[in-house]
Parts: sequence; structure tokens; C-alpha cells
Amino acid sequence: MFDVLSRMVRTGILTEPSQASTQASSAVRTLQTDLWNILGRALCIRHVDAGSCNGCELEIQALHNPYYNLEGTGIQFVASPRHADLLLVTGPVSANMEEALKRTYAAVPDPKLVVAIGDCGACGGIFVRSYASRGSIANVIPVNHTIPGCPPAPAAILAGIFETVRSAIVEA
Repeated sequence: MFDVLSRMVRTGILTEPSQASTQASSAVRTLQTDLWNILGRALCIRHVDAGSCNGCELEIQALHNPYYNLEGTGIQFVASPRHADLLLVTGPVSANMEEALKRTYAAVPDPKLVVAIGDCGACGGIFVRSYASRGSIANVIPVNHTIPGCPPAPAAILAGIFETVRSAIVEA
């Protein structure tokens, strides 16, 4: 143990500092300013899995790592739809989740923003003509923006969230 510690002290830090893009950081700062001006706080997102294969959930979870730094941009996930500004919905809507999705949507305060993630959320995917599926999310609740892909990359999800918020800010 002491050998490992002494080697660490002798060697020091070997990693290089990250090269942050100034264009990306200015876009994040602009979004944070817009969010603060409109909401007066962080953007709160409620995620709903309406019957997905969990591929999209893995990509959404990647947004929490230090590379994407979702919390640093002023966006956070909340447990209650009553505290949410935006619904992030994944998967085709299964028959068993239809009523729960409608209730969640009803619990979100106005103005309601909904983002459909993935091909299944956008058009129902391969489950569109199934007895157990209601198809796309737009068949059940109104959708403001869809992010295509199976699953979409975390950067595409983040860009879709930014685009939805920006369009809502412009409309307000």
C-alpha cells in the first residue's frame, strides 16, 4: 500500500486538462441565461418510460456523466411531474402505460413541453402495429419535439432538449 502511494506521489498527475470548446461553452452560457430569465431557476425534467427497451434510458443516463454535465447546464431530473417543466418520454406507449402517461401529462404545470425520444417514441418503431402498443407518444399526448434514433446519442438528446426550450422561450 505504501509502495503504491509513494509511486503516486513521485509520479504526480499525468492527465492533460480538457480542451473545452469555447463555442459550446458560450451556447451553454446563453441557454443558462435564457433559462434563468424565463424560469428563474433550473429546467426540471420528468422522464417517463412508456414501454421502451431501455436503450434510450442508457443514453439519457449518459447525460449525467462529466462529459455532458447536464446538471452544470442548469438542467435537472425530478421525481414528481408537478415539479417538471418538460416531459422526456421514451418508447412506444404500451397499453398498460397509456393511462399513466396521460395522468403524468395532466400533472405537469402549464406550459407543458414534451420531447419524444427515439424511433419508438417518434413513430412507434417496430411495435407500431401490436395489440399491446398504442404506437407513438403523439398518439396519446401532444409532443413538442421528437429526437430520432435507435437509440439517439446523448448529444442529440441534449440538442433536442435545448431546441425545445429555445422554441418555448421564443413563443413566450
